[in-house]
This record gives sequence, C-alpha cells and structure tokens, in this order.
Amino acid sequence: MVITQCAVLISGGGSGMGEATARRLHQQGAKIAILDINKESAKKVADDIQGIAYHCDVTDEESVRHALEEAEKIHGPARILVQCAGILNSRRMVNREGPMPLSEFERIIRVNLIGSFNLMRLASERMLTLEPLLDSKERGVIINTASIAAFEGQIGQIAYSASKGGIVSMTLPAARELAPFGIRVVTIAPGLVDTPLFQSLSEKARADLAESVPFPKRLAHPDEYAKLVAHVIENVMLNGEVIRLDGALRLQAK
Repeated sequence: MVITQCAVLISGGGSGMGEATARRLHQQGAKIAILDINKESAKKVADDIQGIAYHCDVTDEESVRHALEEAEKIHGPARILVQCAGILNSRRMVNREGPMPLSEFERIIRVNLIGSFNLMRLASERMLTLEPLLDSKERGVIINTASIAAFEGQIGQIAYSASKGGIVSMTLPAARELAPFGIRVVTIAPGLVDTPLFQSLSEKARADLAESVPFPKRLAHPDEYAKLVAHVIENVMLNGEVIRLDGALRLQAK
C-alpha cells in the first residue's frame, strides 16, 4: 500500500512509539488522526504534523466510534490503523501484601487486549466498505503492538504478558478472517524501546538494560518502530505475522 495521501489512525499517538509513527508517516505524505486518552499530548503532536487529534478511550465502544466518525469527516475513510495505546504494570501474582487484586489484572487486560480488539473490530468494519486499491487489491492494513514479554514474560509481568500474549494470539485469526476482504493484520513485538518510561531511569539502569541487548547494545529508538510500521504498510506480503523488534534480546526471568 502506498502511504502518500492515505488516512491513518494511530492510537496512543501522543507519545513514544505512536508519536514517532505519526511523525514518520506524516513525512511520507499520510493524513494522520491521533486517538489518545491524553488529549493534550495528542493535540500537541497533531498540531506539529498538520494532523487531527481526538480524546479516545480504546476500551469504550462509543468513544472509539465517535473518534472514527469524526476523523473520517475530515480525512476520509482510513485504510491504515496503527495501535500503540497500552499501559504497563509490575506486580507479582502473590507478594507479601497478598494476591494481586483482580481489578488490577482486569485493568491491564481491558486496556491492552480488549482495547486493541475493540479498535481493530470497529476500524475494520469501516475498511470493509472501501473499494480495493487498483494495484494491490487491498482495502486496509492493521498493525497491532505486542511486546517480547508475550514470549518471555518476566517475574512481575504476569498481567502485562497475558495482555500482550493475547494480542499475539489474535494476529493470525484476525488476518485469516479479514483476508477475503483484502485487509492485512500484522503485529510488532518490540523489546526495550527508549520511551518516556525508560528515560526516567538512572544512567546506570539504562546502561544495564542496554548491555542486555545482544546487538546493537542499546535501547531501540521509537523511530525504528515507526520505520518498521512504514515497511509493513508498503509490503503487501506481510500478513498474519508477529515481528520481533528487539536486537535478538530474550528476556531473563528477572
């Protein structure tokens, strides 16, 4: 799919990998709509790239429907969805304080997994009505974001790993369901990415994390995620796949 002039939806586009993706796809001529729970940060990025921003809670059907409808009024139907919205947590299933509150586990699953499914189903519903592109016969492409924690979850990541593992497991059946309509589904599973979360760590902690990556020995740049997104969009043979972006890192138990 050619990115130029395509309408793009990016959840979590107000910061981190979502922001980097918004900026890179804008540079390649796309029309960007940012959907983010943080309207202020989303608007700041959107203003920089002549895009549009909407407050959107990916776990809420009406919130997502409203954002999709409003974005379509301005940019036209979206053929590209990139899902970067998500939250982190770190807590053992049982610790000295007792078992993890069920509500905490449910919240991570709801935002990361159910939220991703919610936006994917509602965006793909609209893509189904589009005319296939003449060159590739595509109607759209959906790119989800998991994590290498889906495969090697560390101690304290049980909720987060479960949520990202669910996204990995959705990839192939979603791609198979949407294949007859010319809609592709691909998931990217990043490793350690230099987002605001890691920027708050000490220099020693950051250096230790960088040393754990086989090569290159550093944290990934958000724009490296964005570059991969752009390639997935343009390479029509990428479908139903989960792509690790981790410098050959395999997480240890802790």
